[in-house]
Amino acid sequence: MGFITAFVGALGGTFADQWIDFYSIPSVQPTAALFPAVKQETNAGRGSNTKGSDNIITNGSKIVVPEGYGLLTMQDGEITGLVTEAGGYIWQSDDVNSKSLLAGNGIVSPLITQTWERFKRGGIPGSQQAAFYVNLKELPNNRFGTQSEIYWDDAWLGTQVGALTRGTYTLRIVDPILFVKNFVPASYFGGGQVFDFTDMNNDAATQLFNEVVSALAPAFSKYTNDPAKGRITQIQSDSLGFAKSLAAAVEDGYSWKANRGLEIVSTAIISIEYDADTTELLSKVKRADALSGARGNSNLQASVAQGFESAGESGGAAGLVGLGMAAGTTGLGGLQQPVAPPPAPAPAPAPAAAPADDPMAKLTQAKQMLDAGLITQDDYDALKARVLGA
Repeated sequence: MGFITAFVGALGGTFADQWIDFYSIPSVQPTAALFPAVKQETNAGRGSNTKGSDNIITNGSKIVVPEGYGLLTMQDGEITGLVTEAGGYIWQSDDVNSKSLLAGNGIVSPLITQTWERFKRGGIPGSQQAAFYVNLKELPNNRFGTQSEIYWDDAWLGTQVGALTRGTYTLRIVDPILFVKNFVPASYFGGGQVFDFTDMNNDAATQLFNEVVSALAPAFSKYTNDPAKGRITQIQSDSLGFAKSLAAAVEDGYSWKANRGLEIVSTAIISIEYDADTTELLSKVKRADALSGARGNSNLQASVAQGFESAGESGGAAGLVGLGMAAGTTGLGGLQQPVAPPPAPAPAPAPAAAPADDPMAKLTQAKQMLDAGLITQDDYDALKARVLGA
C-alpha cells in the first residue's frame, strides 16, 4: 500500500501543477525591499487550484511586474532571471516540473516524467522554483541617531566640534543581483518572509543602522570641509548635499554600492544638539558675522549718525569722543578685530582743560574721525557749520 500511496500522491501533485497560475505583488509596506510573488488563488469565482506545490511555477503562468519593482526568478537557489521593466510576463522553464499540457508541452511525456520523478521522492517535486519582487523605489524611514557626541574637525570654525544628531534617510536598491547574492539572508528565500529595512527583527537592517551611525562623523567632516557645500549651520537645510556626503562616507567605509547594490539617496536631519563648547563658539561667530561686511557698515554708520546727533544736542564733543573710542575695536564676545587708530598728534605740553562747548575741541575731534574714515566729508562740513553757527 505504501507503493500505491506514494504513486497516488505523485500523480495528484503532477496534475495539480499542470494548472497555469497568475502571480502578482502582495500587499506590503512601502519599506519592504524583497518579498515573494503570490498566486491569485481564485479564478474570478469560476474555480480554484489549491493543490499545487508552493515551490513550482507552471509553464504558461503569468507574472505581473508593476512600475517601480523588479522581478527575480530563482530555481534551486540560483538566480535565473531579472526583469526591471513593468508589464506582464509568461513563465517558461525547461525544468520537467514546470512543464504542462496546458502550455503545449505535450500530454503523455510530461505527465509520465513528472510523476516518476515525484514518485522517487515520495510525491515531492525535485525542484524549487520561486519568483521575488525587488522594490526599486526609494525606501523611506530608515533611521539613524547617536547616543553620545560625535566629533570632527570643522574647517569653517577652525577647530574640533561635537554634536548629538538624529534623523532619517532613504535608500535605493541599485543592483538587485548584488543585493540578493551578498546581503539578503537565505531565510528570506522560503516561507514567504518579507525583507523590510525598518523591521527591528531584521539583523541585516540593524547592521546597516550601525554602519550609518559609524559613518556620521566622517560624513559631517566631508560636508563641512567641502568648499562646494557649506557650513555646519547649513546641514539641516541641505538634505541632498548632506546625503551625498553621508553616502560617500558609507561607501568609503562599508562599500554599500560596490558590494551590496545599495546607496543612500536623501536625508532628513531631525535635530542636531551641539556640545557646550561648540554652541558657545557658534554664538560668537554668528555675532561677528552680524557686524561684518555690508551689515557691519550699516551698523557703524548708524552709530556715527547717532553720535553726531548727540554732540549737536549737548553742544559738546563727548558723543564724538565716546564713538571714536568704541570704533577703535570690535569686541564680540571675546573675538577682537583691531582697527588702526587715527594718527596721534605730536607730543605737546598738556593745555588747560577746554570748556565743554569749546568749538575747537569739537572740530579737532571731528577732523580726526574724518581722517580715520569714520565719517564723510559731508558729515564733517555739516558739523562744522553747526558748531560755528554758519
